[in-house]
Amino acid sequence: DVQLVESGGGLVQPGGSLRLSCAASGFTFSSYDMGWFRQAPGKEREGVAIIDSDGRLSYAEFVKDRFTISKDNANNTLYLQMNSLQPEDTAMYYCAAGNPSLYPDSWKVPREYDVWGQGTQVTVS
Repeated sequence: DVQLVESGGGLVQPGGSLRLSCAASGFTFSSYDMGWFRQAPGKEREGVAIIDSDGRLSYAEFVKDRFTISKDNANNTLYLQMNSLQPEDTAMYYCAAGNPSLYPDSWKVPREYDVWGQGTQVTVS
């Protein structure tokens, strides 16, 4: 089965760090663009970061210089290192796999992705 499973969320104080992981199975991980999204209560799901199949990175402005996306193709795992966390980073974090279109910022659009995990909660308080 095609599956993404996130882990690593939790409760952290402002200024703290967390590392999220996303274990992929059932598809050729290295061939897909992999993204992290988040959704806070009452808000739309928003793109956080993407690493494409060639290893190129993009970040949302609100996480630049604080978050780092990476992947391990040998172990089919995606990561998100989150530093200097703030209360506004509180959200459910999801990983996703797809091949977003090439128009600008398409990677931030949830419908561009085919596979989603169930999410992991990050609370900064």
